[in-house]
Amino acid sequence: MLEKIEKIAKEACLQNDVDLYDVEIKNTTKGKIILVSLTKINGVSITECRNVSRMISNVLDMEDIIPGKFFLEVSSPGLERELKLKKHYLSAINEKIKLTFKMEDKIMTEIGILREVLPDLINVEIEDKIVSVFFRDIKKAKTYFDFKK
Repeated sequence: MLEKIEKIAKEACLQNDVDLYDVEIKNTTKGKIILVSLTKINGVSITECRNVSRMISNVLDMEDIIPGKFFLEVSSPGLERELKLKKHYLSAINEKIKLTFKMEDKIMTEIGILREVLPDLINVEIEDKIVSVFFRDIKKAKTYFDFKK
């Protein structure tokens, strides 16, 4: 089901000149919630989110892909966006990230600049040192916005 929804969302994004960032399905007691995140250089407008939402909703209703009740939410991933897929990391090169990862049997959380994305690992500049972290050791990652500045 997720693959079908992603395909529908990609087509709707293509027709509205935005990029698909992520699709998530969450199960709740009131039905499924389909979360679609869009990106675009200089940001995504409310109108673009609304247009993509209508297109996805129309196709989901016509093709009856999701049995039962569902809710569709289409939005930007926000200032602090979760990094789950390799393409998310690639889009965040040279940005500040907050990273929770395993290193030498310890779980660490650090804030640094994502400098490089390689096939199996990322390189993050933390306090003027480059730290290499394998994808398999990453527990959680997101872009980081310092609200204090």
